[in-house]
Formats: sequence, structure tokens, C-alpha cells
Amino acid sequence: MDAISSYKMFGGTQSVYAHRSDDCDCDMRVAVYLPPQAKDGPCPTLVWLSGLTCTEDNFTVKAGAQRIAAELGLILIAPDTSPRGDDVADDDAYDFGKGAGFYLNATQAPWAKNFQMESYIRDELSAWMCENLPVDPGRIGISGHSMGGHGALTLHLKYPELYKTCSAFAPIVAPMQVPWGQKALAGYLGDDKTAWEAYDAVQLVGKGASGANILIDQGSADTFLQEQLKPEVFEAACTAAGQGLTLRMQDGYDHSYYFIASFIEDHLRYHRARL
Repeated sequence: MDAISSYKMFGGTQSVYAHRSDDCDCDMRVAVYLPPQAKDGPCPTLVWLSGLTCTEDNFTVKAGAQRIAAELGLILIAPDTSPRGDDVADDDAYDFGKGAGFYLNATQAPWAKNFQMESYIRDELSAWMCENLPVDPGRIGISGHSMGGHGALTLHLKYPELYKTCSAFAPIVAPMQVPWGQKALAGYLGDDKTAWEAYDAVQLVGKGASGANILIDQGSADTFLQEQLKPEVFEAACTAAGQGLTLRMQDGYDHSYYFIASFIEDHLRYHRARL
């Protein structure tokens, strides 16, 4: 656990750490906000998964979440979106390779060597934060944006005993049906579409509801709404499965961190009330 930076913020500390990942076979970076209450003992925790092209810094710098997290006594954990390093495979496109891990375990060469993001988030990151930080392991939630919203939904639906609460901003809910998802799933997992189903929230919720109520905010002015996001498809799947869902269409908001910053307080309070 190597500290890269640490700053006092709203009575707590905003830090970035680097640690070795066996799953991803490289060093990974994680941003951590510890509220002032963490000095007194374990706190509830929200894991945030960022979207395409992002690192651990985007949420930390742009979302404006720390003030409310300090009030609520909520730890914020923001890992990087993919493995990094000179020896890690990459692609020239922004939506594949580094910065586009899609929170899955790749099976195809050359990606399988490093792109084991599901195992990293679920196993290594969970163990790392519970062993090194004042995290209450029984009170962990998950949230994310776009590709990270996809990751939050799939990880929650597959592992509700670990991630007790779930929310998302403009998530990719049906990757098997949209260009971003089809490219990533085919590239990382191959052509067998039965393997894709394990990373598609629509498919997963059809196999059983999680028991939690999921919160999703989606901007009506999001340029990716019709082609890439399709929240109505997930809403229909949740209705059919009996999955609790609050889908809020926010008039005039786009896909940016201006949108996230506008509603992050709602999401943090939503998680804290249920953790």
C-alpha cells in the first residue's frame, strides 16, 4: 500500500494509493476519501466505478462528493478503470484497451493476461480496502458512471451479499444490444454470446432480483442515450423480474461530470440511508 498523495479535505483525507494486483498482473491505483468519522472506527463505504477513458482521478476531482461524504461518514473508493503499464496490451481506440476495462474478466489474447477487472474489483480491491482501511465489510455499496454504471449494476446483481446497495449515472445497461458493449464483449470474451450474458445487466436481472432498490439517474440530453444506453430496456427487465428500480430522467442533463456533480449528493444520501 504505497501512498502517492494525501490531502486534508473537509476534516478527512483525500489520498491516492498504488498497490500490486495479482489478478491484473500490474500496479493499480486507487483514490480513497476517508471522512473524519473514520478516525473513530469502521465506516460504511461506497465503491465508485468510472467510465470510458477515466482514471481514479476523474470522480475525485470533478464530482464534488467529499463534502457530503464527510457529513455522512461515508468512505469513497475510486479505483482505476483498467490495468496500466508498458507491458499491458492496448488499442488505439478510446473505447477498448487501457481506460476501457469494462469490469469483466477477459478470456481472449492478448487481453486475458491483464484485463481481469471483475476479479480485481470483487476480490482484490475488496480485500485490500478491508485490510488496510477502516471499512465495515458488511456495509459496502457500489455506484458508477456509463461503463462504470455497467460495472456497478453487474457486480451488484451478481454479488448482492458484497455490494448491498447500487446506483448508477447513465449506465450501459444492455451491452449486448449496443455498439460500445458489443465491441468490448466480443474483443475481451470472443464470439460466444452465452459468455457475454454474465456481463449484461438486462440478462442478469432476468435471472433474479437482488432484493435491493437500484437508483439510476439519466440525462435526457445525453447524446449517447438512444444508441448506447437504453435505460428503458433495463426498466422493462426490472419490472418483469420484480427488481426494485428508481429510474429518474433528468431533463436537459448530458453525459458529463456536470450531470454527476448535480445529483451526487442524492446518490450518497441514498446509499448511506441503506447501509
